[in-house]
Amino acid sequence: MKNRHVTFALTVMLLFAFTGSAFSMLKTMTLKKEPAIVIAAFGTTTKAQATYDFFEEQLRKELPAKYRNYEVRWAFTSEIVRERANRKFREAGVEKRYRSLAQVVSNLEDEGYRKIAVQPLHIFPGIEYEHVVEMSDALTEVFKDFNLRIKVGEPLLQYWWDMRTVAEALKQDLLPPDKGCNVLAAHGTGETAVGSNSTYLGLARLLSVEFDNTFLGSVEGITSREEALASAKACSVKRVRFIPFMYVAGDHVMNDIMGAEPDEEGELSWSLEMKKQGFTTDVTTAVYKGRRYYKGLGFYPEVNSIFIKSIVRLLEKFEL
Repeated sequence: MKNRHVTFALTVMLLFAFTGSAFSMLKTMTLKKEPAIVIAAFGTTTKAQATYDFFEEQLRKELPAKYRNYEVRWAFTSEIVRERANRKFREAGVEKRYRSLAQVVSNLEDEGYRKIAVQPLHIFPGIEYEHVVEMSDALTEVFKDFNLRIKVGEPLLQYWWDMRTVAEALKQDLLPPDKGCNVLAAHGTGETAVGSNSTYLGLARLLSVEFDNTFLGSVEGITSREEALASAKACSVKRVRFIPFMYVAGDHVMNDIMGAEPDEEGELSWSLEMKKQGFTTDVTTAVYKGRRYYKGLGFYPEVNSIFIKSIVRLLEKFEL
């Protein structure tokens, strides 16, 4: 962990050494009194990026009036997603660009912001979330002579009571026992020592207590696809509904969960495996601005409200 933190710090310092913007002491700057808000997301190159638009609309509406006009920027943490998305934007002649957290914070510092609230849109306190925290710490160290303060919000399931709120929000989309079974499709992690694993297990237990026909699986990790689908196959009604338990229902849901053809290695999607066993399958969807999308957690207002409350707590800390 310490080595990774040092790597982040060196990367950020090299970035700004080349740009020169962060360390220039020769300019006169009008400093901003109010904080800026940075939303940190993994990112996607699919049409599911509309989920982020849905979130920002809700954020603008639900922020207290005194915060509503604060600057909001987006940072995308996946280098691969940034590269692919930016290539698409360039080829389409679109000026929009996906930027990293380091780039976004650098730009804000250059514009005179000295207080930045970073809210990750991660579901579990896992590796991706830890990277955001470590990068924020490294950026704070780089800009310490400029009195830059960065505060980072919690992931969605930081608290057990929020997990219950999310489970309650999902009820509207779950099949009742006499109609079939439900499988929540999460991302998972291959690492054993991250905090997300206890959260996955806690969520699996909550589901088993609250809903006897609902199971948690993940693309990788401890709550496995195999266990979830095995439980679903024991359902007396041969129908299964997949519930994307990811903030954005992008590539994983389109291919791993609902893919209509086997992948290059011949592996069946979750849906195809269940169809092979005689089940009918469907997946939750949402309509936004006239278009239909797979319904990731970001299309649940109750989920977004948890993140927005976290942002408000960060902004309130800057007032102390």
